[in-house]
Amino acid sequence: MTERQVPIRAMVVDDETPGRLNLRYALAGFPEWQLLAECSSAEQARAQWAVSPCDVAFLDIQMPGESGLKLARELSALAHPPVIVFVTAYERYAVEAFEAHALDYLLKPFDDERLAQTLARASSMLALRQGSYAEVLRRSLEAIETPASSYLDRITVRSVGAIESVDLGDIHFLSASGNYVSLHLEHRIVLHRATLSHMATLLDPRTFIRVHRSYLVRRQQMQQLRVTGDGTYALTLRNGSQVAVSSRYVDAVRAVLTLS
Repeated sequence: MTERQVPIRAMVVDDETPGRLNLRYALAGFPEWQLLAECSSAEQARAQWAVSPCDVAFLDIQMPGESGLKLARELSALAHPPVIVFVTAYERYAVEAFEAHALDYLLKPFDDERLAQTLARASSMLALRQGSYAEVLRRSLEAIETPASSYLDRITVRSVGAIESVDLGDIHFLSASGNYVSLHLEHRIVLHRATLSHMATLLDPRTFIRVHRSYLVRRQQMQQLRVTGDGTYALTLRNGSQVAVSSRYVDAVRAVLTLS
């Protein structure tokens, strides 16, 4: 991959003056970034884009008239949309939804370290705009606005310089790794930025079952349960893996094995 030429051109869209000023002053500390425009509405941002498209758009979500999500949907329809970073004061549960779909965000108020992380991610994603980013952005925006009663059928995973859509049908089990989850596929493991507890709310319980605070397992992968100690259990999967089962979930695991 060739190294990107600077500057990275940015646009800030926020109906509140303090929000625009905060990002202006914060971005001034990063010489490779150029702030092209500060817009107070989606309409103003649309006009600015027609004159001078940007590389990265920082969009406030809650704005009078058109929301940042609505503007993002419009930008996602472009052949080469900007990398989208949502700037939000949303509650944490809503922010986790962004993480599950690899949409980056800044949670107000943010500090210099968090901004630097976001800028680094945005910079690494610019190379994807010519290929997969537009499609991934469209899918992610559709998913983020799907009613809560619907479950994921794929997970969008972002890493440095790459973005991947993982089909739920390819995942054997998920394990907790701090603020990340490991997606265990047939021949590899993919690290995804989300908590296991949040992923449990996004996956169909008819397909995945919680067997431990650290594991979610595909029901079809469950093969054998055995006792490993006083109140401890291990579940053998059809792919040969073994995961711990806690006493809290052992009855549910036995029920699945009995019916399978």
